[in-house]
Amino acid sequence: MELKKNTMSYSNKEQAYVKAKNRVDKLKAFYNHLTVYMVVNGAIYAFRIIRKLSRGKSFEDAFFDFSISGIWLIWGIVLTIHAFSVFGLPLILGNNWEEEKIKKFMEDEKNSNLN
Repeated sequence: MELKKNTMSYSNKEQAYVKAKNRVDKLKAFYNHLTVYMVVNGAIYAFRIIRKLSRGKSFEDAFFDFSISGIWLIWGIVLTIHAFSVFGLPLILGNNWEEEKIKKFMEDEKNSNLN
């Protein structure tokens, strides 16, 4: 009886670890995405400012030229969707919605195999 209890608690600990690891992986992917977004767009923006300055424009004209804002905007929308999937969905669906869906799908599969 004691062995079965220890096995079940180990399984629960393992599930909790896997769930926590999955959450950390999602956070890490988001922060990597955010870093790449800032570095790449910052480099593109700096390059364009330098190029416009070399063509004789003033710094204000070069800095406030919004011709590349489309890159920031489109990629920013994608980044926002990514952030929502990491931070927003758990708030809306609950922290254990994945686990509940897995259980439901497993139960559905079990019922379909019985029929």
